[in-house]
Amino acid sequence: MNGGLLVAGTTSDAGKSVVTAGICRWLVRQGVKVAPFKAQNMSLNSFVTREGAEIGRAQAMQAQACRVEPTALMNPVLLKPGGEQSSQVVLMGKPVGEMSARGYHGGRQQRLLGTVLDCLAELRGTYDAVICEGAGSPAEINLRRTDIVNMGVARNARLPVLVVGDIDRGGVFASFFGTVALLSPEDQELVAGFLVNKFRGDVSLLEPGLEMLHGLTGRRTYGVLPFRHGLGIDEEDGLRVSLRGTVRESNTAPPVGEDVLRVAVCAVPLMSNFTDVDALAAEPGVVVRFVDRPEELADADLVVIPGTRGTVRALEWLRERGLADALVRRAAEQRPVLGVCGGFQILGEHIEDEVESRQGRVEGLGILPVRVRFAREKTLTRPVGEALGERVEGYEIHHGVADISGGLPFLDGCRVGQSWGTHWHGSLESDGFRRAFLREVAAAAGRRFVPAADTSFAALREEQLDRLGDLIEQHADTDALWRLIESGAPQGLPFIPPGAPA
Repeated sequence: MNGGLLVAGTTSDAGKSVVTAGICRWLVRQGVKVAPFKAQNMSLNSFVTREGAEIGRAQAMQAQACRVEPTALMNPVLLKPGGEQSSQVVLMGKPVGEMSARGYHGGRQQRLLGTVLDCLAELRGTYDAVICEGAGSPAEINLRRTDIVNMGVARNARLPVLVVGDIDRGGVFASFFGTVALLSPEDQELVAGFLVNKFRGDVSLLEPGLEMLHGLTGRRTYGVLPFRHGLGIDEEDGLRVSLRGTVRESNTAPPVGEDVLRVAVCAVPLMSNFTDVDALAAEPGVVVRFVDRPEELADADLVVIPGTRGTVRALEWLRERGLADALVRRAAEQRPVLGVCGGFQILGEHIEDEVESRQGRVEGLGILPVRVRFAREKTLTRPVGEALGERVEGYEIHHGVADISGGLPFLDGCRVGQSWGTHWHGSLESDGFRRAFLREVAAAAGRRFVPAADTSFAALREEQLDRLGDLIEQHADTDALWRLIESGAPQGLPFIPPGAPA
């Protein structure tokens, strides 16, 4: 078998990442050696591979669904937004510079197509099947000429395309039809059919519409996936939605001790790798909420300042909203605060930044005895260490170099009282360390909270991926999906006018 498939979507957030992961897990359970691929990803949630390459976290999770080690080949181009107008371009896992959207789509993107296709070809030469994820919609007609992630990849690699639509948003039939009808005849030849995502209710009520869609487009629907809570894998886009007031979905088991533990995460601008708190939310009795007001810190047992692509901007935002003063008071009162990566830098004495914001010296919150200087080279590592008597694994993605002049050692950072700071993302996924840290937090907060002795974050992730595989196996036409992956798009698919504009 030397198969492939491109999972496209009618919109961003239609469920492409989840469906791709589910197909990958279903295939690997059939004994297929499979790999994920996303040519170009725009995300502030990233991951570091073992060879020190930075890729999107969604592709790292999809690699886990495939039970293979993630590599830069699986996400050759990563765009990390630095605001509304520009992004850092990460090529083959390494940053190569900042670029405006106009500059990127004006020529640079198309020049990357060769690299993208080389990576895909290498994966296809190594694996039985490669399941590719598109971005946004394949019918973004303003960007089609320079597209390297949707139909640009499908056309060059002759991949069949499955279009996913989120029926929970409404208008899914119009979205399916319109997506196909806005593609050129050559692109339409590869669009094999549709997959409905997040359906609620009786499928028999949907079937007449699916039959009409087939009659209108000549393309079948490969499955109707029901709505399920808690199935999302790591989010891609830290700019797409405001997380204000969002409660991170957590373990439904009751707390082991008498109290719950409340965690408030400051929803700073350009928030990155906020998936760090997923391991906290997985603990029975831990409630994780994103906040943006100082009064929302009052009843929190732990406040987390997460990573950010704009450390100085995030610091300004904290001051503008009164959160900075609240954090300083909280630290003085010996109430737990954790800063991760950019959040760690914010807790320090000052920041010298001629790289990210180019604002020079900026005063930090002064909670930790740390001075930060931004280096042009980005640190990309997978460290292993020990803290609170437990082994810890993590990953680092940052330009800031910390000079620590006091406090107690804490991973690569330090601790003063109940204020903690580290550059290590993912440290809370180490179960023993997470439990030890939460015991310290509970004691400082005066909560009778007890971490569960048997919570395994890795096992919970595996269960989640198996649930995605189950969705595909139980609610998609897997025989037809197998034929599509193995043999490509059916021949003779009709053209749906008007097609792409000239």
